[in-house]
Parts: sequence; C-alpha cells; structure tokens
Amino acid sequence: MREQILCYALRYHGDWSKIAKAIASDEEWRACTCAYDYVTLGEAHYPSAFLSLRFPPWIVFYRGSLQLCARAAVSVIGARRASHEGLRACARVTSILAQRYVIVSGLAKGIDACAHRCALPQGTIGVIGCGIDVVYPKENAALYAAMAADHLILSEYPPGTPPLAAHFPWRNRLIAALGSSLIVIEATPRSGTMHTVSEALSLSRPIYCLARSFLETTYTGNGLLIQQGASILTGEDDVKEI
Repeated sequence: MREQILCYALRYHGDWSKIAKAIASDEEWRACTCAYDYVTLGEAHYPSAFLSLRFPPWIVFYRGSLQLCARAAVSVIGARRASHEGLRACARVTSILAQRYVIVSGLAKGIDACAHRCALPQGTIGVIGCGIDVVYPKENAALYAAMAADHLILSEYPPGTPPLAAHFPWRNRLIAALGSSLIVIEATPRSGTMHTVSEALSLSRPIYCLARSFLETTYTGNGLLIQQGASILTGEDDVKEI
C-alpha cells in the first residue's frame, strides 16, 4: 500500500480527494521512487496527531527527524506582515514555550519564521504548503536548511509541487493537529491564521491569544477571538501555565 499511495500522490500532486478516489477504485499504479523520506497512512511511524483529522493526509513527505512528532508540542501562528510589537512578543512567548514544547508553525514569513527561529535551540516543526523540496518564501532559505538538518519539515505535497494558494488553507489542519494547543500572536479577522483557529477548534484544541494592541491593526483578530472565548495571555506567567 505504501508504494501505491506514493504513486497516486505523485500522479495527482498530493490532491487528497483524487488520491482517495484512486485508492477506492484500486486504480492502476506502478512502483515509483522518491528522493525524500515519506510515511503513509497506516504505517507504524505515521504521526498519530493526524489520525484525529477528518481528512488525515494519505502521505507525509518529510525532512529531518519524524520523532519530533511524538513529543509534546504547541502551535504558534500569526500575521505574515507582523508588527514590530508582534515579533517581539512572539520571540518572548516562543522562547518560554520552547523550554517544554516542540514549536509547530507554517514556515511562512513574519510570525511563523520568528517562532521557528526562536525554537531552533530546542525543537521545531514546519508544515509547508508546497513540495518538500520547495523553499517558500525564498527569504526563509537559511531557516529551511537549518530545520531540514536538525529539526523537521513536513508536507503532504510531493517534491516539485509549487506553493499554490489553495494549498495553504488545507495544510492549516496539520498545524492545528500537531499542537496540543494553539497560540495566536497577532491576526486580522480575515487571514490564514483565523482559518487555522477554526481547524484547531474542530479538534477541541485550546486557543490562546495575546492581549489586543490598540495601536496595531494586525491584532484585530485577537480581539475578536478573545470576545468569542479564547484564553487571553497578558504576561509571561500566563504563558508558563500553558
């Protein structure tokens, strides 16, 4: 089954629905090879966090140590166009959390990149919306290399798959699943961050938000989430209690 799923993933560029149909109909396939490590649904070392998803990935390509998925983790997310205040807060919050948890994020620019960098001395997982060999955005090339060597990068998209816009909302479910809770540093009401929040809520993950700044529009989503019941982080003591 492992090679069969790989064949379908390569054929359909990681499209979950098309792979599902191919498996259901036992579509013709032939043995394929992949230059990168991968694990398929049903294998013993498949990340158990993904089994709680309504649509667990059929295949996960990875670089680095898959064993990081077995450690306690929290997901840290936020705006790509992060404010200076948001980046400072992210650095402090992540540094505290990384003492006890693997830090999960999406390897995007802004808050994601900040969270990963601050967790490099401990452990971090990046979930990307393109092929496992595709560095996106390019400005994160050095960070990508460091994580591929000593941490973990995951993707359900086979090598060479471009970073299409539709991939990122879909990959957000994986970010939500890997963390036992979700930390929102800063977000606008209409953003990928808010989509990840929805995914986390569907998995009954606790949501934590930094207190809203009246000076930054990138925090308006935080205020909305707090109004809707997210736990508010007002200082380091709150972070240490997560």
